[in-house]
Order: sequence, then C-alpha cells, then structure tokens
Amino acid sequence: MSEQKGPVHIAIIMDGNGRWAQKLGKPRSFGHREGLETAKKITLAASNAGIKYLSLYVFSTENWKRTETEVSFLMQLLKSHLRREYDFYKENQIRVIHSGDLERLPPEVKKEISSVTADTAAFKGLTVNLAINYGGRDELIRAVNRWTSDNDAKNAPLDTDTIRKYLDQPDVPDPDLVIRTAGEKRLSNFLLWETAYSEFYFSDKYWPDWSENDLSEAIESYIKRDRKFGALSKEKQE
Repeated sequence: MSEQKGPVHIAIIMDGNGRWAQKLGKPRSFGHREGLETAKKITLAASNAGIKYLSLYVFSTENWKRTETEVSFLMQLLKSHLRREYDFYKENQIRVIHSGDLERLPPEVKKEISSVTADTAAFKGLTVNLAINYGGRDELIRAVNRWTSDNDAKNAPLDTDTIRKYLDQPDVPDPDLVIRTAGEKRLSNFLLWETAYSEFYFSDKYWPDWSENDLSEAIESYIKRDRKFGALSKEKQE
C-alpha cells in the first residue's frame, strides 16, 4: 500500500451480524459475538497495514429500538469485551477512544469505556474510535450545545472550524474511506459531518465473513480513485 495514497482514516459500518447468524439457523446473539471477533481481526489487519485511525460503528442511537433482550445482551457483550481485550491493545499499541453520548449507557459500560480509553491513552499505534451510543445528528446537537455553553466561545461565529472544535473527537481527521458491509448502501447516521468528502466502499458480505483480504481489497479500491474534493480531476486540470 502506498503511504502517500493510502487512507489515513477508515470508518466501518459493521452490518449484518444478526442476519448472518439467522442464515446459519443460530440466534442473533451468536452473530454479535462473531462480529466482535471480526472487529478484532480487522483492527489488527488495519494496524499491520499502517492505517492511523479506524472508526467502528458499534452501537447507534437508533439501536435502542431493538428488543430489550437484544440490547441487554449487546451491553453485556460490550462490557466484557472491553475488559478482556486490554492485553491485545497493549501488545499492538492500540489507542482506544470513544465517540457518542456516554450518559445513556449503563454505568458498568460507561465505566469500561472510560477505563479502556484512559489505560490506552499513551499507546502510539493505531487509534480505534469506538462509536457506541453514537448518532451523527446527535453529535451535531451536542457540539452546538457545547459551543453555546462555552463562555469563551459565545461571541465567536459559528463556522465549520467552530463546529469541528466541539465534535466528539475534534483531533481525529475525517475518514478517507467508509466501508459498509452486508449489501446496504447508506450512512445510517454515521459520522455525518466528518464524511462530507469520504470515499465509499460497499460489500455484499456480512460482517462476520469479512477477512484481512476484504480489507486489503477495499484499500486497493480506494488507492485507485482520484479524490477531487470539489475540484477538477488531475487529468482535466492538465
């Protein structure tokens, strides 16, 4: 992968866990467990590929609409997963950060997120941004609320630089590449502000079926593209 042309930040909508499990005649919970294992595998592959930032859409603000049983299972799964993966983060120098509203999460999940972000803060490798209880519209509302409650900023104009300053992770660059699995072709309220000029890659595979080769194919597809950011392509400029 060319260091100059390769993506710095990849964001992934990890879709299809439940459908994958049901296709195998298993409960949706089985798919969610396998989805987390796939996330670990792809995180390591991204680290080995030299990616600097990886954002994973783990649990959206809309996912609360699922059954109480499924939501409860997901919360417990997240709590146990975050706790037991510290050695993996340490071994690979993976720094974990969080996007989303912590306040609605169960106290034990909120505690685990706070612990893992603090414990990995000094690591120098791949930064993994876990979007948990995250919604793009919700993030923008919270950003504006932060701005209006900041006495030092109340007289500043509300422009794009100001909005960025109050996003959940203002120091993380916008995603270069957004990947969505399971055949769906929409953002589903994921990083709405940050993906204004992102490239998209859609895969028909369910997320648990994803491998390191799938990530490599997505990166290669990105490298072949000509990102214009509203300008003319290089060929037309010449």
